[in-house]
Amino acid sequence: MIKSNMQKITVAKGDGIGPEIMNATLEILKAAQARIEFEEVEIGEKVYLSGNTSGIEKSAWDSIRRNKVFLKAPITTPQGGGYKSLNVTMRKALGLYANIRPCKSFHPFIATKHPDMDVVIIRENEEDLYAGIEHQQTDEVVQCLKLISRPGCEKIIRYAFEYAKLYKRKKVSCFVKDNIMKQTDGLFHKVFREIAVEYPDIEADVWIIDIAAARLADTPEIFEVIVTSNLYGDVVSDIAAQISGSVGLAGSANIGEACAMFEAIHGSAPTIAGQNVANPSGLLKAAIMMLNHIGQQDVAETIKNAWLCTIEEGIHTADIYKEGISKELVSTSAFAAAVISRLGLKPKSLKVAEYEKGVRLNLPKYQRKPSTSKVLKGIDVFVDWKGTEVNKLAEHLEKLNSDIRLTMITNRGVKVWPDGFEETFCTDHWRCRFEVSNGKPADKSSIPVLLAQALQDNLDVIKTENLYEFDGVKGYSLGQGQ
Repeated sequence: MIKSNMQKITVAKGDGIGPEIMNATLEILKAAQARIEFEEVEIGEKVYLSGNTSGIEKSAWDSIRRNKVFLKAPITTPQGGGYKSLNVTMRKALGLYANIRPCKSFHPFIATKHPDMDVVIIRENEEDLYAGIEHQQTDEVVQCLKLISRPGCEKIIRYAFEYAKLYKRKKVSCFVKDNIMKQTDGLFHKVFREIAVEYPDIEADVWIIDIAAARLADTPEIFEVIVTSNLYGDVVSDIAAQISGSVGLAGSANIGEACAMFEAIHGSAPTIAGQNVANPSGLLKAAIMMLNHIGQQDVAETIKNAWLCTIEEGIHTADIYKEGISKELVSTSAFAAAVISRLGLKPKSLKVAEYEKGVRLNLPKYQRKPSTSKVLKGIDVFVDWKGTEVNKLAEHLEKLNSDIRLTMITNRGVKVWPDGFEETFCTDHWRCRFEVSNGKPADKSSIPVLLAQALQDNLDVIKTENLYEFDGVKGYSLGQGQ
């Protein structure tokens, strides 16, 4: 957080409905006397179509990095190949490791089946499958690498507990799938347990993602703060926003050690652009999170309470308007005017917004742990092979045995040799595991010899992965069926 003096921020009005909802948001910020100076940059569709495949010019990067705080409207990524997601690029390039999405119901003024819902989803923002490292390896198989790091786990999990501590939430829940992905999600679970003991006053529990998502959709009131990895967080945060009343109501913060970006979670909605009907609430809620981040909690309270008054008086845009609940259907600009006219008021039914002043999250820099004892135990050799009789492949591979010997062949993770089932469907992508048989470390020189022999035997090796133990614990998965 930054001291509550005048703060210069970078603003991008984006595409589609972006300019409309940004103009509404800025009008409210100015009327509330937010201590902010705005520096506008152009990003998104126009920049893409000018020939810049990143969607952002160097001058915009300079502004964001100089000001450290970025309020961003939705953008449009042109259809077709060659255009990378600017949202993902910005989060990773700026080290915005934490995505924070509060999802709260405003019953009975906005229709929802979950009147007691008040959950904050804290999502790791930089790694997991969103590293975007993909390869086609055979005619039939494409891979995407799921990268989970200890620094990534520690930073996001500690952020979740510190957030819960700061905002007086009593429970943090971890969503993983480590019953299947025992190495990657297993690390996330392990680090969660390690950090949880440092916060004895906060309840900590762990959920398998599938049942967790089901319970979130059915009984979200059992959760307070959820911390999870990138893909799971992307999915469950949209679920949570929608069941709270509308995706259009949710804002998000993307926080890093140096910079921060604030945005609505919805897209640019080009089909309704220019019609003055979009709901600016998501971007306005993001701006309220921004005000808290820069130390202007007083202004954040004023705007949030004015917004709550507007909502509870039934002044609603089309996306949340409902007969019998809403009182007045308004445009984007009229909604902003309604909020401005209520600045200084407090809601009568909904909970009044109150933010603690002069506080900040305690987020120490990551400290690398001492190195473990790392011992080579073998290698997985991935082969593109068009045959179907796995015993013939095994006979071919066993010719490569040395101090590391063929111990298993899998197809899409399922063990098919030795003792595989003929019912198992196999594609052209085979993992062939070679391991030491005497319990000693593998001789590293055996690996290039093995690969050279595979090349001489016309085996199409498409990838290899060394197999290591770390402090005596296997750092690689078993085959399904082992």
